[in-house]
Amino acid sequence: MQLLTQLRKIDVSKLTEAQRRALLPIAEEIARRNSTRKLLTYYPESGALRRELYVKHMEFFAASATHRELLMMAANRIGKSEGVGGYLTALNLTGLYPDWWVGKRFKKAIRAWAAGKTNSTTRDIIQAKLFGAVVVDDNGKKAFSGTGLVPLECIGKVTWKSGFNDLADTIKIKHVSGGWSTLGLKSYEQGRGSFEGTEQEEIWLDEEPPLEVYIECLIRTMTTDGLIILTFTPLEGMSDVVLTFLPGGKFSGNEIGGNKYIVMATWDDAPHLTEQQKKELWASIPPFQREARSKGVPQLGSGAIYPIADEDIVVDDFAIPDHWPRAYGMDVGWNRTAVVWGAWDNETGTCYWYAEYYRGQAEPEVHAAAIKVKGDWIPGAIDPASNGRSQHDGSRLLDEYRKMGLNLEPADNAVEAGIHAVFQGFTTGKIKIFRSLTNTLQERRLYRRDENGKVVKTNDHALDAARYLTLSGRMQARTKPAIKQRSQSSAPYHKQGWMR
Repeated sequence: MQLLTQLRKIDVSKLTEAQRRALLPIAEEIARRNSTRKLLTYYPESGALRRELYVKHMEFFAASATHRELLMMAANRIGKSEGVGGYLTALNLTGLYPDWWVGKRFKKAIRAWAAGKTNSTTRDIIQAKLFGAVVVDDNGKKAFSGTGLVPLECIGKVTWKSGFNDLADTIKIKHVSGGWSTLGLKSYEQGRGSFEGTEQEEIWLDEEPPLEVYIECLIRTMTTDGLIILTFTPLEGMSDVVLTFLPGGKFSGNEIGGNKYIVMATWDDAPHLTEQQKKELWASIPPFQREARSKGVPQLGSGAIYPIADEDIVVDDFAIPDHWPRAYGMDVGWNRTAVVWGAWDNETGTCYWYAEYYRGQAEPEVHAAAIKVKGDWIPGAIDPASNGRSQHDGSRLLDEYRKMGLNLEPADNAVEAGIHAVFQGFTTGKIKIFRSLTNTLQERRLYRRDENGKVVKTNDHALDAARYLTLSGRMQARTKPAIKQRSQSSAPYHKQGWMR
């Protein structure tokens, strides 16, 4: 390692031709070793692919320390198969965790499965990303090139699947503890029965599985406290598997509870994609798949309440002028309290949703303090249910918040009227959302009606707050008070004038 560090410091342009020729074999050997140790090159501290740029990937890894069921429901081409599912699986199989790792660690060899939709996708995607290409030696024996995520020196005995060319059935992988992990490769086309049997410490499902397969995998990891990793683009819409995560799972960055954790990622979360690449990809995708393939949003069909593309309503953040009136809507609850702030441009009549607050399982004092940071002079419209009794001491929650310094009035809670007003604002360009409101945008993308036409009341806290803002906030909105300064006159304090 010290030699490699010294070699990197050499200015090749200052070397003689003889010196360059002498260094060439060393450089070639380093390149050969790096090609079979791909795992060690991921998420460096510096460079174009440094880990601080891949926020959603890092969040997913960290969640493995506290959650058993992890779903990366994301856009195409953001690295969810190789950079998330494959990387995490390779670490767990080998135990070669980097120094910065904060996710779950397996301290000994594990039993694992990795599965794709078909035998072909399992071979061409999962197997290739983990082990590289299949090569054949002079004696006709198959092996892996080792150019995938699992280092070549860690790859042990391979048993090949009969009846399907170049697809492994099981692979032994050397773990740093000295034992051998076992990885079995499967496909959903084999049916639920192929997922019965032995306990597993990790199962990686690349591409969305049938619900019966997912349930079988849950059973296989139940007694091992194992991990289930799902990585897919939701092309099948609000499927049974997706719905098992959304109601009781976890939106990125916001705890809801349980063993499930979901991270949603878009093209904007993939720094390796250039703007030109995004434009070319967008143009090549059928319109009905664009939301799923570019943002990881399930296709909602006729059930979508706000079937409007992000680019039509989302704007980059900007400083709100002091003369624009502001207000906020507030939805309260122990599991989630959400606030959305809005500011109105009186010249155009446009309301900009410019800030949000999104937190669960905290006392009212915590919420109130965070809200006042945005400006204790800003009035709010709160969920009218807060006028009832709180869960703690029987007092009215509205009164509690008022005593804490919040300027609040009960909001108009006409659900259908509020939805219509928001939808009209979106379609006429009179409501815009700042790009930084990630929770509000995620809720909007999944806001839908069930088969009976009723609004699905899950993961809608920010949208409820925004609805209160839209119906009641404008009437209460205030402009930012001018800052009063004391006169510099030498007159006594009580005789000094005040100026704005």
